[in-house]
Amino acid sequence: MIKNDLFLRALNNETVERPPVWMMRQAGRYLPEFRALRDKYDFFTRCETPELAAEITVQPIRIVKPDAAILFSDILVVPRAMGIHVELKDNLGPIIPNPIRTMEQVNQVFVPNIQETLGYVMDAVKLTKEMLNDEVPLIGFAGSPWTIFCYAVEGKGSKSFDTAKGFCFSNPVAAHTLLQKITDTTILYLKEKVKAGVNAVQIFDSWGGMLSPVDYQEFSWQYINQIVEALAEDTKVIVFGKGCWFALNDMAKSKASALGVDWTCSARNARYLSGGKITLQGNFDPSRLLSPIPTIKKMVHEMIDEFGKDNYIVNLGHGILPNIPVDHAKAFVEAVKEYNS
Repeated sequence: MIKNDLFLRALNNETVERPPVWMMRQAGRYLPEFRALRDKYDFFTRCETPELAAEITVQPIRIVKPDAAILFSDILVVPRAMGIHVELKDNLGPIIPNPIRTMEQVNQVFVPNIQETLGYVMDAVKLTKEMLNDEVPLIGFAGSPWTIFCYAVEGKGSKSFDTAKGFCFSNPVAAHTLLQKITDTTILYLKEKVKAGVNAVQIFDSWGGMLSPVDYQEFSWQYINQIVEALAEDTKVIVFGKGCWFALNDMAKSKASALGVDWTCSARNARYLSGGKITLQGNFDPSRLLSPIPTIKKMVHEMIDEFGKDNYIVNLGHGILPNIPVDHAKAFVEAVKEYNS
């Protein structure tokens, strides 16, 4: 039994004394302990070495003390396992030297054997579970098929992903074939993570907000929903679509246990759009953690009042930024723990 199961209780729609709290990218660059390891080992070495991934996952649990851990990994381990070459360049982010632009290239992408290609992630899950010693739950994650597709086709990060969108609109058969392969791989991958011991999973649709509501249904949501359907019997699934407030109503009708909300959507609108019953997660602007500590605490309490303490998981509206002082991250978590409705 997990000692602090507040996060899992919130996913179960149970009444809680206070909402649980964790932060997207909490195992990351704002922590000096993380930067020390980053300076010694390159990115994919950290992802692919279970001892390093487990240590990085547990760092914020020791230091910042949130109510859940999220496995240190990357969404791009999935395309790498599918035969898509991915490099990580300092200050540039992920680069795919041979982006996918033709049906011929799509046909070369394969659905891999998960244990052969991503077994190191399962080893990291098991090791992390040992290190956590049932103190808090462990979250596993994957990128949404659309978000993975964006990197695979664009070849790098982008402000608008026009090339990826253009590929969908000019070559829809190839686009849907690739999206389905990513979906099939992601389902297999997350099922293995659950078997290895994660207590919940989150799907990150970082670039869903680039699509119109109609195109979102066709090129993103239908594939996310396949993953939710496939995983819902095995574990709790959180769906986070950045900029996807317009899809909250459809998402709420799915088997997802919680929906992430970014900071551009108010608590009131998120509750209204999602029908008022499903657990919501979010949505503190990560830049707001640069505010003075008393302001952070006041704003967190106001945010909880707006969402309500039940059916709610306190989080940021996107990943924590590298320049956030550790004391401010701690204050964010402490504010939730101090909350009295």
